[in-house]
Amino acid sequence: MSRLILKLLSVLTCAAASAQEAQPFKLTLGYYSYPHSQGADLNLRYRQGDNNLWLGSYRDKDFGAQWRSGFDSSFDLSDWASLQPSLQLASQGFVGGSLNLQLGQTIYGVIGLGRTNLRPYFNLNFDPNDAVTLGLGWRGEQGRNLALTLVADDRLHTGQKHLHLSGRWPMGDGQRLTLDLLRKQGQGDAGQVQAWGWSAGYDWRRWFVRLAHDPKQNFGNDDATRLALGTRF
Repeated sequence: MSRLILKLLSVLTCAAASAQEAQPFKLTLGYYSYPHSQGADLNLRYRQGDNNLWLGSYRDKDFGAQWRSGFDSSFDLSDWASLQPSLQLASQGFVGGSLNLQLGQTIYGVIGLGRTNLRPYFNLNFDPNDAVTLGLGWRGEQGRNLALTLVADDRLHTGQKHLHLSGRWPMGDGQRLTLDLLRKQGQGDAGQVQAWGWSAGYDWRRWFVRLAHDPKQNFGNDDATRLALGTRF
């Protein structure tokens, strides 16, 4: 498995070096560190306009392996409104999706709803899936962005909530810095959870790196630290 991943990375790295300026593909290799185990995922994403299609696989010794795929898009309803649907499918019979409405331009708001069929799914985006989303943000020139986003369970009566303060800032020469501060609370597997998490990422023209810490990941018993490396080509 590890040799296959390394070979795939080598091939895609050569492709990235010779690619033109357009980079529709993004390949990400993630490593998860838990107190008593490790996990890994491989994700390939293709983007065309506002449409994204992705395929990935996650594995650890406790959960096992799960293949997953998804699609998300954005449809302009007017100059100041857009609709953003997503769909996720995974092995073990999982199906999920979300629908967000974004209103505004420089200052914007977001309202959304997510639903799944409650089948087993190892959630890698950390946020509750069966939840409502409320957000307020600011969008500036050259991709600058600041946002405050609440993702809260509205189906399973757990009281689980994630509050994100996130920002993205260009650093020149095609580079950018992304930061996310997370406050989480709600009922977990072993009782009430109240904790802080964070993530930080840096992008170059073709390469990027992400580091994140999520205490009580998915409101379980384990703290997770994730390192992700990737390339666009």
